[in-house]
Amino acid sequence: MKTIYIVRHAKSSWGDFTLPDFERPLNDRGKSDAPRMAKKLVLRKVQIDCFISSPAKRALKTCKLFCKEFHFPEEKIVQVDLLYHAPRETFYQVIENIDDKCKGAAIFSHNPGITDFANSLSPDLRIDNMPTCAVLGISADIDKWADFRKASKSILFFDYPKAG
Repeated sequence: MKTIYIVRHAKSSWGDFTLPDFERPLNDRGKSDAPRMAKKLVLRKVQIDCFISSPAKRALKTCKLFCKEFHFPEEKIVQVDLLYHAPRETFYQVIENIDDKCKGAAIFSHNPGITDFANSLSPDLRIDNMPTCAVLGISADIDKWADFRKASKSILFFDYPKAG
């Protein structure tokens, strides 16, 4: 059994319009939402062995805030350039290349691709817009990540800051 946690980056700042999109930081709400959502996962007894992130500032900072709550070393975060505004197919490719020693992995990325990818995981799932700092947990009955795409999957939960 393998479990993937899909996380949209926390709320970002639009305070400096001269910054390139890639460099936008988290705003105050994002800086408080990310640790709060991570703590909710810790309370659920979620096990994450592998943290994978877009290198964009807002996604990577969200990932680092989650790592802090999980006592996971930031230097072990796997940054994947292709996750910056990735289409659905890229998410599958990234997952298929996760080390099989990893049982639970978290991927931090951006809309619109993350919402499109989330909706491709199950015919029972329909998310119009994955909110900032939303987390979708999906388990797959597999031993190898390479088998994820075609595997039978179960939705574990969908949570986001404004859900309570």
